[in-house]
Amino acid sequence: MVERRLDIGIWAVGNHGEIMMAKGYWIARIDVTNPDKYQDYMKANAAAFNKFGARFIVRGGKFEAPEGTPRARNVVLEFAEYATAVACYHSPEYQAAKAFRDGAAAADLLIIEGYDGGQP
Repeated sequence: MVERRLDIGIWAVGNHGEIMMAKGYWIARIDVTNPDKYQDYMKANAAAFNKFGARFIVRGGKFEAPEGTPRARNVVLEFAEYATAVACYHSPEYQAAKAFRDGAAAADLLIIEGYDGGQP
């Protein structure tokens, strides 16, 4: 596999000549302040996540925060590629869902490109 870095992201040429883009991820840290309204957000975000092929990697769960300031809930979503992760956030479907989260939770969200290169 050959790795290349372009303005559109990291991509690789697979063994059969196909172009493979690096995956995209949402990393969210959340403190829920209104659980009932937040449940409405969780129901509504499914439309966007299904449309853009999002897959939950982390959804709550036990954690340790040895450094920094943690939030009560952590979520990691995986997308087929970085551009898809960005498009999902800006989509009308997700923005409609996000309206339920506004005022129901304090959140930090990072959209980040994955890494498919060599490892140490």
